[in-house]
Amino acid sequence: MDFLDIARSRYSVRSFSDKKIEREALDYILEAGRCAPTAKNLQPQMIYVVEDEATLAAIHDNVYRPFGAKTVLVCCAKKSEAWVNPHSNWNSAEMDVSICVTQMMLAAASRGVGSTWVCYFDPKKLREVLALPEDVTPMCLLPLGYADGSDASKPSIRHEDRRPLDETVKYI
Repeated sequence: MDFLDIARSRYSVRSFSDKKIEREALDYILEAGRCAPTAKNLQPQMIYVVEDEATLAAIHDNVYRPFGAKTVLVCCAKKSEAWVNPHSNWNSAEMDVSICVTQMMLAAASRGVGSTWVCYFDPKKLREVLALPEDVTPMCLLPLGYADGSDASKPSIRHEDRRPLDETVKYI
């Protein structure tokens, strides 16, 4: 599939079937994140793969609704390992993790695996549920799986609404 076809067709799945992701597909998705570009190639991302039913239930009860996904990637950063701009003290960790997650979402779509980017969660509760190390900052959750066919698993009615390039791109 052409890259733009994948980019245009990928959408947020908000209701997953009970079918688990095959290990080969999950490994492919994780590899896409591993090879993502990061500032100075410092790779400050840390991805936790959650598939254990008890942990998924704890996330569901304490953190957010995982839309029934049987696999949730908890995408984190080690800010102390990220590049820091010496002129502004801006830390690249969030950007680096965002690039990693974007590549994983597109890789998932290329394999027929649905995903949705979740940033609406309580990081303190997530840290407690997963016993995350102090130097690891949760940035987003990426539920993965196969759409269950319900309305919530289909593209949003706004999916294809995009502003024209001349509104978002300026040549100077």
